[in-house]
Amino acid sequence: MTDLFEEVEEQLRSDRYRTFASRVLPWILVALAVALIGALAWWGWSSWREREAGKASELYAAGIEAFAAGDEAKASQAWTEVSKSSSRGFKSLALMQLAGLQIVDGKVQPAVKLLDEAAEAAPDELLGDAARLKSALALLDTAPYQELESRLTPLIEKDRPYRHQAREALAFAKLLKGDQTGARSDFVVVSSQLDAPQGVKTRARAAVDLIDSGSAKALPAAVRAAVALPRAPTLLPPGLVPGPQGQAQAQQPQAPQPQANGPQ
Repeated sequence: MTDLFEEVEEQLRSDRYRTFASRVLPWILVALAVALIGALAWWGWSSWREREAGKASELYAAGIEAFAAGDEAKASQAWTEVSKSSSRGFKSLALMQLAGLQIVDGKVQPAVKLLDEAAEAAPDELLGDAARLKSALALLDTAPYQELESRLTPLIEKDRPYRHQAREALAFAKLLKGDQTGARSDFVVVSSQLDAPQGVKTRARAAVDLIDSGSAKALPAAVRAAVALPRAPTLLPPGLVPGPQGQAQAQQPQAPQPQANGPQ
């Protein structure tokens, strides 16, 4: 009898296992299928993104070459195509390039619009803040101080990549509105920052000297004469566009530089 009971109990267990497996197995298969589809989708999206970045890189470089050769129309066409790319880094760079061309033609507002789009498209603060700083510099001579302050103040926050340049630009904005005391205070802060670029500190010290010597009345004219965006790009994020010897180069946007002897 004991053996019979054991056989019956074993059969019951076996039946329960089969029932459980028949209920659970389809869900396991579905989960595996979903995971496989997800992995394939991620691989496909990553491959597509890499291809798009490669195309944008080549086209952006073609624009740089055309610009260097003096063919601005061809450069503009190439950068316009890149500005429609799904590669956010190159899209942001291309928009900044197009903004530079607008500035050269004296079209400040269209340039600022492109720079704002570049900031929105940027994949990180390095590119985004570069575009935001450039837009503020483009408006330095024409926009109300309140607008410049609203654009520059967020860029001054701790750990922002261009906080020193942004504070310097804000100091120039204060000079342009006649606030020498506020401007001097900002210049002193910039000049005392250990991690500020040497060029920024040098300009800040020169501005403080001019204010202290009573020559600051000449500075607004010098600032107005200096406000302009470069024709060629001034910032290339590391890894995007190779420089000499295959090394990526990055430069930082600069605020207008005061002349020690006033405007020439």
